[in-house]
Amino acid sequence: MSNELKTDPLKDSELHDKINRETARIHWSELERHFAQGAVVWVSEELDLVEVALRIAHDDKDHITRWMNEGKVAKVSDVQAQTWQATDAQLWASVVSPFVLVQPEKRALH
Repeated sequence: MSNELKTDPLKDSELHDKINRETARIHWSELERHFAQGAVVWVSEELDLVEVALRIAHDDKDHITRWMNEGKVAKVSDVQAQTWQATDAQLWASVVSPFVLVQPEKRALH
């Protein structure tokens, strides 16, 4: 097991609180220039956006690679961008420079 991480990202409460405070709903139109730069990353609704942001901030390659391999984290595709642009969708967004992580709003269960 790798010991690259000196601390557990989930126990970094100061960074967690900062990311949580800076996570907000935003219209896709406000993210398009970041998308054009290849900096927008989609996060599956199955994952906690703040946890993913924390792990990226801590460069937790093991978790990030696993999520990418499982199709739960990926650069936003052209199809996603076009779909969101058509409706100027609102997404949850969190910035972990140089990336903007986005996640569609979770659908309410009926």
